[in-house]
Amino acid sequence: MKPIALAAALAVLLPASLATAGPIQRACMASDRAAGNRALCGCIQQAADATLTGSDQRRAAKFFKDPEAAHATWVSQSKSDDAFWDRYKSFGATAEAYCAG
Repeated sequence: MKPIALAAALAVLLPASLATAGPIQRACMASDRAAGNRALCGCIQQAADATLTGSDQRRAAKFFKDPEAAHATWVSQSKSDDAFWDRYKSFGATAEAYCAG
């Protein structure tokens, strides 16, 4: 493939792939723990897609930047927080099983 055609194809495909990244993948890529590991963050997003709703994903994505929010949810006495935490634990177990190398 000619270099110009390859560059044009990449220019079209790369922004689209970044735009379609889910909230968990974006938060993972922005975190210092993943160190920009696109494959791992993509895998974690797939686990999130399989176990969490979009709303749950947006809430869980905030935990990457604010771990105290995760702790507050965990210790909360709210039934809705308890239900979310059960789904979040399921996501974590799925991500660990699916993404651990």
